[in-house]
Amino acid sequence: MSDQVKPKPLFYIVLALVVGSLVLYGLRGILFPRSGDSQGSVQITKDDLKTTTGTEAPDANVPTTVKEYTFKASEKLPPITATSGFEPLQARTVKFALNVWAGWAPIILQNNGGSAGVEWKTPGGTPFKVELVLIDNPVDMRDTYAAGKVHVGWATLDMLPLFMDELKKDPRIMPRVFQQVDFSNGGDGIVIRRSAAKDPRNPTISDLKGKKVVLAQNSPSEYFLLNALVNGGVQPAEVEFIYTADAFQAAAAFNSDKSLAACVSWAPDIYNLSEMESNHLLVSTATANKLIADVWFARADFARDHPDICEGLVRGIFDGMEKMKSEDGKKQAAALMAKLYSIPESDTLGMLADAHSTNYAENREFFLNQNNPANFETTWNTAYLLYRKMNRIRQAVPFDQVMDFSIIQKLADVEPYKNSRNEYQINFAPKSVQTIKAEGSEILTKVITLHFYPNSWDLRKKVTVRENGKDVEKLYEENLETILTEVGQLAVQYGGANIVIEGHTDASMKGQVSQALVKELSKNRASAVKTELLKKFQQLNPNQFSADGMGWDRPADSADPTNHAKNRRVEIKVISLENPE
Repeated sequence: MSDQVKPKPLFYIVLALVVGSLVLYGLRGILFPRSGDSQGSVQITKDDLKTTTGTEAPDANVPTTVKEYTFKASEKLPPITATSGFEPLQARTVKFALNVWAGWAPIILQNNGGSAGVEWKTPGGTPFKVELVLIDNPVDMRDTYAAGKVHVGWATLDMLPLFMDELKKDPRIMPRVFQQVDFSNGGDGIVIRRSAAKDPRNPTISDLKGKKVVLAQNSPSEYFLLNALVNGGVQPAEVEFIYTADAFQAAAAFNSDKSLAACVSWAPDIYNLSEMESNHLLVSTATANKLIADVWFARADFARDHPDICEGLVRGIFDGMEKMKSEDGKKQAAALMAKLYSIPESDTLGMLADAHSTNYAENREFFLNQNNPANFETTWNTAYLLYRKMNRIRQAVPFDQVMDFSIIQKLADVEPYKNSRNEYQINFAPKSVQTIKAEGSEILTKVITLHFYPNSWDLRKKVTVRENGKDVEKLYEENLETILTEVGQLAVQYGGANIVIEGHTDASMKGQVSQALVKELSKNRASAVKTELLKKFQQLNPNQFSADGMGWDRPADSADPTNHAKNRRVEIKVISLENPE
């Protein structure tokens, strides 16, 4: 109709603004994620973690043979064809970035401090110098490294995948990891408020479910916490993460804000906090002693142009580790660290215990032993899985495009490195299960389900099944090797803890057989798991493991005790060597 009123232009503008606002509101979780709930509804299952061991489990037919990677590092690492983008060496001086951490003591000692004064040598005897550049913030370090202002960067191996989305864009700055310098040995830890635990005397990882935990994002603290949560049966989505700029601020926030149930921080704060009666040190890397590994890496273009210097760095750092074994070496390192880090010498001397320097033999285990459940590949893949699930990173970069074991492999026949031995061993005194539980404190319980044939504890029990018209013999527990690898990885990562294997049975014959026979069956099942683990992983200490039989007393689901398949299970309890109380 001619007299119909048409909307004015302002109407369309307002309508567009309303629609746009509704769209933005719908996408608010993506565009503006909150720090406290960025993990969303993430689910990380045990099956997810199993994929970190590769498409095939290690061959159990040769359990005591060290299997090394057979590919050539040079063929796996992406080639560098562009002109070098790093700052040229001035007076043959390498700029080596590091942070305030005890693990760098050997290189600080070998270099006699941070300044480029001492002459290092390449394998051919050509001198070069090293300038240690203190860059504590990992993002600043990454950017300085990418800009070519330093030739060598620092990281914990679990952190390095967080850098890869940016670093992989330019092949010149792809990291070449040549050496592990240490394992964190008490420097990182989780402190919980006793009031947040079901049993204030004995808090465990499971007590973090539904609670607020404060920590530094995109740091070893986050990897440490995620790993502990998943192994303890708690999903990241069940915990509210509160983030601070660094681990020291996380400790300060926990101390002042009583709504925070726990914090993940560093020494000395974790120990100062746990001395308070109201707090409890849930776990530190003194117990989870092969979880966080510090490494250094060279730019790919620098490694291509100066392979002799890279080898000279590896050799020199190993030599510095040897010097650190004497009391004089430790005191000298502490004095040099105090000057470089601008902190009291008494503090730096105390810091030295927070890191275990990894010698040549231990580097060989880390880089080359495929059967090592805490090696480079497994650590790298586990970190990628956890951070991808948390939406921290996108597409994975394969470990063998970063790990360069060529120098470690080359030194296998070179004195004095070839004669080194693994020195990172915990002395476990033989104890009964009752003593272990009484003297230590439980950290976490990992529940795994192993399908045992009824009335049997034979893990390699075979049954005949019909497949494609033929009778085929198969293991009753088809996932045996993968499950053993999963438990072996936990035992190695928590190398400073007792591992108690508890066997359970179903209650299908309850009232028809004696409870003593049932407990005996369940203990035999736990013992069978221990036996298979020690066969599969020669490096495990038998005294770290204890077997116990629980019978049918603790069904997996008390609301459904007749779920027999679920109750034929094994629980792995990680228990600290001593109760901190």
